[in-house]
Amino acid sequence: MKHLNSVDPQIYRVIKNELKRQEENLELIASENFTSAAVLAAQGSVLTNKYAEGYPGHRWYGGCENVDEAENLAIERAKKLFDAEHVNVQAHSGTQANMAVYFAALKLGDTVLAMDLSAGGHLSHGHPHNFSGMFYKIIGYGLDRKTETLDYDRILELAKRHKPKMILAGASAYPRKIDFKQFRRICDKTGAYLLVDMAHIAGLVAAGAHPSPVPYAEFVTSTTHKTLRGPRGGFVICRKEFARKIDSQIFPGIQGGPLMHVIAGKATCFKEAMSANFRKYQRQIIKNARELGKALAKKGFRIVSGGTDTHLLLVDLTPKRITGNDASLVLEQAGITVNKNLIPFDRKSPAVTSGIRLGTAAVTTRGMKEFQMRKICALLSDAIDSSDNPARLREIKKEVLNLTARFPLYPDLKI
Repeated sequence: MKHLNSVDPQIYRVIKNELKRQEENLELIASENFTSAAVLAAQGSVLTNKYAEGYPGHRWYGGCENVDEAENLAIERAKKLFDAEHVNVQAHSGTQANMAVYFAALKLGDTVLAMDLSAGGHLSHGHPHNFSGMFYKIIGYGLDRKTETLDYDRILELAKRHKPKMILAGASAYPRKIDFKQFRRICDKTGAYLLVDMAHIAGLVAAGAHPSPVPYAEFVTSTTHKTLRGPRGGFVICRKEFARKIDSQIFPGIQGGPLMHVIAGKATCFKEAMSANFRKYQRQIIKNARELGKALAKKGFRIVSGGTDTHLLLVDLTPKRITGNDASLVLEQAGITVNKNLIPFDRKSPAVTSGIRLGTAAVTTRGMKEFQMRKICALLSDAIDSSDNPARLREIKKEVLNLTARFPLYPDLKI
């Protein structure tokens, strides 16, 4: 970093301040995590200098023997980790991984059945301003109003009525296990492809802590930076008969040269995910999420669907008489980072929301367990109850700092 400081002290300062923020705050955003120092090293390597359009053994540039090896390692490790027939690791993001599947499996204007955004779906599952909503006819499915969980009979009814070419399973804010076998049954009855976006739960799936969609879906997409705890990026799993279509849609379809330094980071994260420690870590994520949910319920918060099976919680703030937007701003003053989120059947707008989304992957990476979840609950609850008391929020922030100091993020990283 001394070279960066001498060349660009402003960016150096930004990075230094961001490290301080990550070290000192409680990171509860469900889609965020902290990579290992090994992943940071791979991603910050000289591999960023190499252009490698094409695929291993079939590049448009010379000098690719080393990056070929890195990409092959990433592919083979991902195939082994998820018991997959084919994997493409070049997608720059989860949305681009989804785009590759849409373009490979569908024609423009085809019908897709996907989880409605208001029920927990993702932008790339049909938002009108996203490519998915602009290029395809999206039919949204939601949740059972009473249980706030997926209603598979209703999804089957919608599939029979609209005859989608593809059904998309997976979510951005759904705390319960998804029954991929049920989705396969629905697809078989209606002749649809099944695409599973497992971006949020990929780490859980890799560790056997959540059922795998791979045996049931023609296509599975994911990011590498959430529960999988790797670099920011995406990848696609598919059955071997779709391998050529997927690869050609990634390159040259929607991307040019792959980011070889990121692919190296992906390879490292896949290797880390094969370890016993990683499996233990994933189980602890779920334990922590359940403990945090139980503690919050005792403090008067309503937990959507009554709990969680995964790394995330959806919290209804209506009993606390505060919006999700206001709560996220208050919590940030206290050193607790969350995101506002719609809850099922929310009457407030996406800019305001009635809820917040919480995730335990990042704090679990730091080594926190159930005892710390109860402490986090107390701090979070106190902060929301003290939303109009700046002095108390400053005191809570000091308590947060005392907690995070006991669980250093990168103890050997000096900037």
